[in-house]
Amino acid sequence: MKETVLYYTPQPTKQSRTLKGILIRMGIRIRNISPQQVNQTVGMLAGVPGFEENVDAAADTPSENKTNADALSGTDPAADTPKISSAVSIPEEVLILHQFSEQRLDALLLALRKANVRIALKAIVTEQNCSWTFYQLYEEIRQEHEKMHQNDPS
Repeated sequence: MKETVLYYTPQPTKQSRTLKGILIRMGIRIRNISPQQVNQTVGMLAGVPGFEENVDAAADTPSENKTNADALSGTDPAADTPKISSAVSIPEEVLILHQFSEQRLDALLLALRKANVRIALKAIVTEQNCSWTFYQLYEEIRQEHEKMHQNDPS
């Protein structure tokens, strides 16, 4: 399986163009994640075998078995857990890496540093987070990042 980067950006910038140029030069597959895809599993987005697209998560309209109130509240009456609305927004860039060797990961991070590309929220696809939605992984790494920088004066 080829090295893949799942990349989310709220809107294209000079930095995102620079990042994509680096990835292309390194021969790394780029999967741009749209706001409509953030409720898909990381495994499906990364192309991990056994993970399929969640059609309900991709739909912007409520399914027939939900009432309008259920759709508005973000809950599914058939499940105990709340659903994340398809209208969620991620206000910052996120980079999720899949199938990288340690050497290639180091080379990518060095290339990003040299090009002054700064993306605070980065993660590696793992067996554990493969079944999470992209949004759930974003929330996890955002919270970890906040905890790490709570006492950072910069």
